[in-house]
Parts: sequence; structure tokens; C-alpha cells
Amino acid sequence: MEKKKIHVLLIEDEEYDVRRVRNTVKPFNERIEILNIVSDGKSALALLRNGKSNYDVVVMDFQIAGGEMGEVLIQKIKELDHSLQIIVITKMTINITDYNFANRLIKAGAFWYCTKYPVDIEEYIYQPTDFVMSIFNAYEKCSLERERLKSNQKLIRNIEDILIQKKIVGESPSVQKLKEDIKKFAQSNVNTLIKGASGTGKELVAYNIHFNSQRKFENFVIINCGSLPNDLVESELFGYEKGAFTGADRKKLGLFEIANNGTVFLDEITELPLPAQVKILRVIQDGEIEKIGRTEKLKVDVRIIAATNRDIEEEVKAKRFREDLYYRLNVLPIFVPDLKYRKEDIPVLAEHFMTSISIDMVKDKPSVQNEAMKLLTDYDWPGNVRELKNVVQRLLFSDEKIITPPLVKYALGINWKEKDNNIIREFFNSSKILSLREMEIYLRQKYFQFIRENSESDTEAAGKLGLAPSNYHRMAKELGLK
Repeated sequence: MEKKKIHVLLIEDEEYDVRRVRNTVKPFNERIEILNIVSDGKSALALLRNGKSNYDVVVMDFQIAGGEMGEVLIQKIKELDHSLQIIVITKMTINITDYNFANRLIKAGAFWYCTKYPVDIEEYIYQPTDFVMSIFNAYEKCSLERERLKSNQKLIRNIEDILIQKKIVGESPSVQKLKEDIKKFAQSNVNTLIKGASGTGKELVAYNIHFNSQRKFENFVIINCGSLPNDLVESELFGYEKGAFTGADRKKLGLFEIANNGTVFLDEITELPLPAQVKILRVIQDGEIEKIGRTEKLKVDVRIIAATNRDIEEEVKAKRFREDLYYRLNVLPIFVPDLKYRKEDIPVLAEHFMTSISIDMVKDKPSVQNEAMKLLTDYDWPGNVRELKNVVQRLLFSDEKIITPPLVKYALGINWKEKDNNIIREFFNSSKILSLREMEIYLRQKYFQFIRENSESDTEAAGKLGLAPSNYHRMAKELGLK
């Protein structure tokens, strides 16, 4: 594979030294090409502004005519293109161990420097081998810087895409305050506790805090504490070493280890058992994790964002959640309001979901009649924003070009409820008597389905029904809902 030529801009106002530089790089013409030569700093800056991507290395005299020179010129070149590497040739010193001068150049942004002395060497610049090697090394650094810049730009575009997808939509005062809090909290590295009912968008808030923070290029790890089985919480969060127990045939990275230097989002934090809460507290206090099968503790740097839809203060009073952990997490509290308390956001959200879901379904967005929108606005939305999104999806699956009030009622389940009421009345019809078992199964199916649609997880659904998770899963399976 043919190697790319190194494009050099030479800034030099003495023809004698221009000739010496040319002669020095001449044996390497296949790799090094002096694209342009200018005699003053202002001309060099103008050239770089017009075609900065054309150059890889700048070779410059420290003292030149034209106003812009020395460290000031170096800094201005780096401001135009940080990836450009600058080699300085100077008469300022014959003492190659002048560390103060060298430090000034490096601080300004220079890559390397050499002296022009002794001037009686007419054919080459002084230290010709070092000079040529510095050009090759400068080019390698320039290439690495540009690759890193490309990677960062790609990451930034990905982050921008994520923030567009996870955009917090709303115009109400409470949402405006929420956005302000997110912007403020993102600049901090302090642990954050997000409170709010199920479906309000707590995970969305966590995404926005992380991807607007200094940790945005690092991992964002989401942990649903309610979905972690009690006997596997420790190994999932902190991992284990190979051979730590029977069946541990390989090393497992814990989620905190994966999130090192990034952010961990602990959703449903109140679902964590007390022993796991103790270990989370140690991570916050000491910045260390204990892996099963490892004698030495492992250092981690993780920001924790936690969320709960429960009254966490009541959980603390009931001794189900550690008070010391609560205070460690609640440094920057943030509250996400219920949708029913910001009804002015409902039309905005409905329009947003209509647009995005229509695009995903590759279909034209329907128009919404005023009375239909009023029905959506007047509804209390017990499932909050998540329920609104689900209703909009149902409306779009109807393939109607105009959303009417009857369509909204159907999507909200009003017609279904009326149908159920008719059936319930039929339970008391002497010509159609159902057995107690048949009626019980029917009602259980409908109620289980309703609770599941308005819960964030099976754990939450089981809690609303007052059932242990194992009993919930067994009953759902018996009712044909699994």
C-alpha cells in the first residue's frame, strides 16, 4: 500500500534557510513535500484558513517578519487546526539544553524545535537526521490526532442522535424546570435520585443527564433492580472471578465494572435487598467493589443515578431501605411530575408521538379532531407518558386518516369497559348463567392484563396486586398471559 505524502507548510523569511530546509528534505521527496513557502505569519494564517486540511506539518522560523511570530503564531496555528504539528527552527539559542525556551514552545503547542546554528553549514539545516525524523514523527502524531477527532465526531453524532431520540417533550412550567435541572445536574458529578410515578420518564431523565455530562463518551449502564433475582444480585452488579464457585468456568464482569468511568442508572432502587444496598453504599463511599473470588478490592469511578416510583422516605422509615444509602443518593434530587398535573403537555406529546411513530411505520400522519384531542387532554393518564404513547400507537394502527372521538375512546379502552359492564350485567341474566369459576377466570384475565399494561415491570405489577413475584408469574401463566 502506497504511503501518503507528508504535506509541509514552510514559514521562513530568509532565502538562505529556505534553501537549507529544501536540501535537507530533498532525499525524502517521495514522502515529504513542501507544498507552500511563506515569509510571514499573517500570510501563513491566511493560507491555513483557506486550506488547513491540505497540510500535516508546519515548519516555521521562530523570528519572522510580518507581525505574527513566535509563541503567538504557534498558538494561532493550533487554534485553526489542533491536529497540525509544528516544528520550530530558530537562531534564538545554540544551547540545545535551554529547557526554559523548550518549555515555552511546548506550552504554546510546538511538537519539536532545533537550532539553525552553525550557519556555515550551507547545504543542510543543523541536525538534519533529527530534523527529518521529527517530520515523520510529527506526521504520525497528526494522523493519530485526526483519527481521534474523527472518532470523537462520530461519537458526538451518535450522542446527538441519542439525545434527539430521548428528547424530553413538553412546554409546561414543570417540564421547563425539569430541563433546567437536567442541564444543571449534568455539569455535576454528584449522585442523583430521580423520583416520579411509573411511566413519567425517569429513565429518559437519566439518559439526558448522562449524555449531557463530561462522562458522555463513557458507558451508560441501565440496571433494573426489580428484575435482578435476589441470589444473583451480587454477581450481576459486581461480577466474579473464574473458579469463584462451582460453575464459574470463566470470569464475569459486573455491571459496575462495565460502567467504570461512566454512569450507572439504578432503576427501581428500592427493590434492592438490604445486603446489596450495603455493597452499593461501599461503592459510593470508597469507590471500590468486591468481586466474588477476588481477595483484592477493585477501584471504580462511577456516577450513580438512581430512580424510584415508591415513597422512598416511607421505605426508609419502614427499614426496607437504608437511611445512609438514601442520603448518599439523594444529594441532587429531581422530581418528574405526573402527566395529569401538566395537561398542557398532552397535545404536544401526542403530536410528537404521532410524528415519530408515523415515520417508523412509514405512513402519513393522521390529523386529530379537536374533540378527540380534548378527550386525550381530559383523561387522567394513570400510566402517564408511557400510556399516552401506547394509546397513540393504537390510534395509528387503525389506519384512519382522521382521529375522531370514537377512535380515541376505543384506544383508551372506554368501549372495552362498556362491553365488560354489559357482560357483567349478563352474569345476572337467568338465561345465561356462568359458573363461579368461569366468571372468576374471566375477571382475573382482564384485571391482570390491565395491571400489566399500567406497570413498568412484572415486579411492579406483582406489587400492585399484592402478590409475591413467584405467585404472580404462576397465576399469569395459568390465565394464559405468559
